[in-house]
Amino acid sequence: MNAKANVTGFKPLFHPAAHYASASAVLDDPGLSTPEKRIILSSWASDMYAVESQPALREIPGMDRPIRLTDILAALRKLDDDDDPPPRGGAAMRLRRPAAAASGPEPAHVGTT
Repeated sequence: MNAKANVTGFKPLFHPAAHYASASAVLDDPGLSTPEKRIILSSWASDMYAVESQPALREIPGMDRPIRLTDILAALRKLDDDDDPPPRGGAAMRLRRPAAAASGPEPAHVGTT
């Protein structure tokens, strides 16, 4: 069987733009997980979909009109706000300056005469 023959007839079963008319529609879909929503919105925010001479707009294949990049980014921020907060860090720690760490320990002072 020729592998190339199978690839040429391939048609994707799911194209997100064909199912969603806006960034808020992606957010409101209960059937999508947070990572799936993030993937869709991030792909829409890509420069690949920027409208020529209007970088604030994205023209997504399958949508009837361009959408604003600010709407996409706001939806991504909303996803970040809905996530659990990141774990708190440990106690603060003072680090040595990189130059001091590279030169090794400071020499001991020898008494002067």
